[in-house]
Amino acid sequence: MAKENEDGGKPVERRGRLTVVLALATLISAFGSSFQYGYNVAVVNSPSVFMKQFYNTTYMGRYGRPMEDSFLTLLWSFSVSMYPLGGFFGSLMVAPLVNKLGRKGTLLFNNIFSIVPAVMMGVSEIAKSYEIIIVARVIVGICAGLSSNVVPMYLGELSPKNLRGALGVVPQLFITVGILSAQVLGIRNILGNSTGWPLMLGLTGIPAVIELVLLPFFPESPRYMLIQKGDEKTAKKALQRLRGWENVEEELEEMRLEEQSERAEGRLSVLSLLSQRSLRWQLVSIIIMNMGQQLSGVNAIYYYADSIYATAGVKENDIQYVTVGTGAVNVFMTIAAVGIPVLVVVDHICGISLGPIPYVVTTEMFRQSARPAAFMVAGSVHWLSNFTVGLIFPFLETGLGPYSFIIFSVICLVTLVYIWLVVPETKSKTFLEICQMFAKRNKVELKLGDGDLSLKETKESLEDALRVTSF
Repeated sequence: MAKENEDGGKPVERRGRLTVVLALATLISAFGSSFQYGYNVAVVNSPSVFMKQFYNTTYMGRYGRPMEDSFLTLLWSFSVSMYPLGGFFGSLMVAPLVNKLGRKGTLLFNNIFSIVPAVMMGVSEIAKSYEIIIVARVIVGICAGLSSNVVPMYLGELSPKNLRGALGVVPQLFITVGILSAQVLGIRNILGNSTGWPLMLGLTGIPAVIELVLLPFFPESPRYMLIQKGDEKTAKKALQRLRGWENVEEELEEMRLEEQSERAEGRLSVLSLLSQRSLRWQLVSIIIMNMGQQLSGVNAIYYYADSIYATAGVKENDIQYVTVGTGAVNVFMTIAAVGIPVLVVVDHICGISLGPIPYVVTTEMFRQSARPAAFMVAGSVHWLSNFTVGLIFPFLETGLGPYSFIIFSVICLVTLVYIWLVVPETKSKTFLEICQMFAKRNKVELKLGDGDLSLKETKESLEDALRVTSF
């Protein structure tokens, strides 16, 4: 709760701190879910030569002739791009699952889509079936599609507003660590060889098992428990554990205001979200930012790094180390982003800038009733764009060579201009304050509760009440 100044003036707001419970919940959910997203982006790059040999050998064993190069290229493009296609399907499942199972419950359920394909990919060589790999890539893509949306939603609702931006970068950090881990394991002397690649693909199940064991000990989203389940007692206990102090009434009251505002609206479906004038610019913003993030070409580098570096003239034996170096810079720049609260697009190749931002702002721009549908839209755009890059880049590289990245650069520039002109600064703002900023751009008036109090009037009334009851 806010405490009054010594001179009896306006209450001073208590800033949230990073407690042990909040830190561990962040690390476990990010490692168990976001890490896998990054790992599976890069895991097929380094052993691609040996996997293609396996595809060709399997085909020859079945049909008595080698696979044509054009068909092998197409089959390999499908092997890569089925992962983001699965991500698209996972994004379509976000809203119904998080509303039914909760944020934490969805993350626990999602581990099925990691453990099962991990086993499938691990036995694919024994089964002599490249089809198993392609199907498993779709399933593990579903896992990534869910986790890439639900982890930021979960952490955004656990975090105090002053830490929301920093903790929102953590999933992206673990994505980059997952990419680097796959690149390191892909070194020829480790697992990126003719015998090690099935194990390398199967290791994705380990973080899922760890999350499945540990995450149940941590709280569900307090906002979900209070606003959607109406369980204020559980929400209060969760907040007390997360904040490290007993008096969480101020934060509960902010949630109650949001609940009042949304009671009349009800839970928004995707169709309702698309038709809401009050959410128009928020929706346009998350669509453009997610498209800009994925069509920047960053995942083309991770999917096809060895091919790109070979075309650039890097010696064959050095490519694996250059790839690892790229991943290391990626991790370093994302760590820097945790301490730099900026919204700029300056280095899309290293994973900073737009990497974590779309997830953070999607959590911040939408209130509880619209958030699941918003993540569903954002995730669908994200993964469809990712799928497009993964599928067409080999053909784009063949036709344009290094000039293909000029297209990506233009997309980055357009995205930068849009963010600069349209997206407001959301640092240290409550969800309701951010809604009010967008209400002005959407030219609508934000109403709260059954009465006609504006957000400003309701906040002033709340501050007066807190001033009277503060100690």
